[in-house]
Amino acid sequence: MFGIKVDNPGREDTVTLAVCGGIFGITAVMLVYAWCNYNYQPIRAKNLLWTTLIYLSTVLWFVGNIVANGHVHIVGAWSNCKLWIIWFRVLFCFVFASMTIVRFYALDRVFNQKKPFTTRSSLIAAAIVVVLNVAYCLVNQLLGKSLEIDYLASVEACNATQTFRNAALIFQWVLWAGCGVLIFRLRNIQSSFNEFRESILIFVVIVALLIESTVINVHFRRFPLQKARRIEKTVMDVVASTLVVWLFIGYPVLMSIFRRRSYELQWLERLATDGPTNSYSLAPNRKSKQSYAKMEDSANGADSADHEYITGSTHLSAHKPFDNYHPLNIESVLNSNALNDSSLPPVLRNKVHVHEPIMYSPSLFSPRYIEPPSPDGRRVI
Repeated sequence: MFGIKVDNPGREDTVTLAVCGGIFGITAVMLVYAWCNYNYQPIRAKNLLWTTLIYLSTVLWFVGNIVANGHVHIVGAWSNCKLWIIWFRVLFCFVFASMTIVRFYALDRVFNQKKPFTTRSSLIAAAIVVVLNVAYCLVNQLLGKSLEIDYLASVEACNATQTFRNAALIFQWVLWAGCGVLIFRLRNIQSSFNEFRESILIFVVIVALLIESTVINVHFRRFPLQKARRIEKTVMDVVASTLVVWLFIGYPVLMSIFRRRSYELQWLERLATDGPTNSYSLAPNRKSKQSYAKMEDSANGADSADHEYITGSTHLSAHKPFDNYHPLNIESVLNSNALNDSSLPPVLRNKVHVHEPIMYSPSLFSPRYIEPPSPDGRRVI
């Protein structure tokens, strides 16, 4: 039929779904660990909420692939092809791309545009993602035969017209081209928040996936009926999408497991070396009483500063707390009552009390050494 040998779903498809489920499971464990260690500063700086939403979109995209790629017998509830292809596979594939763009846009807004990315900005971005992608899917749902998806009962498979496939591919290329522009704009961020290397790897992975998707949808239109091709397509989608999540958050998670204390100190030292005014070149927000840029707000006022990317007073340009200090010699600056907390990077506010290293003191370098709490209740480094 259709000039090809039709392979019905079988054991290999079941194994494929199990392997893909295992990949998602390992990624979920990594994200749960990240949330359990949310107060670990390098993890906290990675905008864990958006990264988790990106992961959830990959899971729902995979659910759509189960039907669209023909890994199950398309009977009963599975035979509602428009539901599974348009509202799961296509919608969440686009949501995955859109959320990745928003995550990069947040960095661009903070470090290049010198503007805040607050909870309000997050909600607006989320609303735009939902509206644009749902609108696209509604158009596909309501239009006529040129974008039709139907059910082929003779082979128990869903069929999408080539026009539908081409439109989806073009939209994906446009989304990821926009993402590429944002990644290019982020290349010169010299700070603890620089993700340029990870971003380049993400872009390479996605472009490879787009090329593969374009080839298979244009030249192998009946791939869901061929066992090898449908398995290859599903595995490629799952590996590429979960790899993006790992590239976003995996490194600080692994460092928190294997080099927890030393990596956090290294990260904080780099942040102190950057300084909130030199590397970030952050200017006051003239439209607001606050001059800060942050990824998300917190309901807890005491912790809200910890969610901010960068914070400064309304006189940032005149006051540079780290300008004349070596990153390992800032005890007097950080612990001085004369220095307002708002002058410090958010990760160093409220919860950290820095002591200068006491040389020739072996106990400081013992993994079991525990410094007693500071009188003001802050953690002691």
